[in-house]
Amino acid sequence: MWSFNRLTDSSNIEKEDVIWNGPYSFPGFEEINGLNTIPDVEGIYLFTFKYKDGFLLYLAGITNSTKRRISEHCRKYKTGNYTILDVKSAEDGLRKEIWHGWQYAKENQQEFIEKKEAILKGVENQLCSFRVFIAEVTDKRKRARIEASIMQYIYNSKEHWSKLADRGMHLQARYNYEMPIEAKNINSNKIFGLTEILEF
Repeated sequence: MWSFNRLTDSSNIEKEDVIWNGPYSFPGFEEINGLNTIPDVEGIYLFTFKYKDGFLLYLAGITNSTKRRISEHCRKYKTGNYTILDVKSAEDGLRKEIWHGWQYAKENQQEFIEKKEAILKGVENQLCSFRVFIAEVTDKRKRARIEASIMQYIYNSKEHWSKLADRGMHLQARYNYEMPIEAKNINSNKIFGLTEILEF
């Protein structure tokens, strides 16, 4: 099986642009944010917080339908399955949890019930604060590779804000038998955590 060798094969790396549109508002908060609602496309989405003179990347995800996937995120936030952050801290690039979701939430349902009012208030604040960016990418494998490259860059970053992102995502990075693609991220906004050039 062919395996990519950077010394001999780098001249064959493909190049393309990834065009990011947004920011969009989470559904239900358009009037508060003065932003358009998220379009329904196949692609990659970024959840960001306002940060300095731009936006700070918190999470990248992929989907066949942004409408369905965002609705699923809303449900999981509201049932305590996802981690809820203090928005003011997040907008300073700091991770301060109001509620820790995932396995902790499954094992501590009684605690969720007891703190539900405060947690749901935190959910509303977080969803209202999210600024969503979307790149329409129809190729499923390419979407997975881009998502993995974005999140791995954040995980490996030494910037203090890199700790904002959740860990433990199931990522499907480029396999060595796949030719790398060098993408230029095209976006009219500054997004901390999203590099200008991304190899995936």
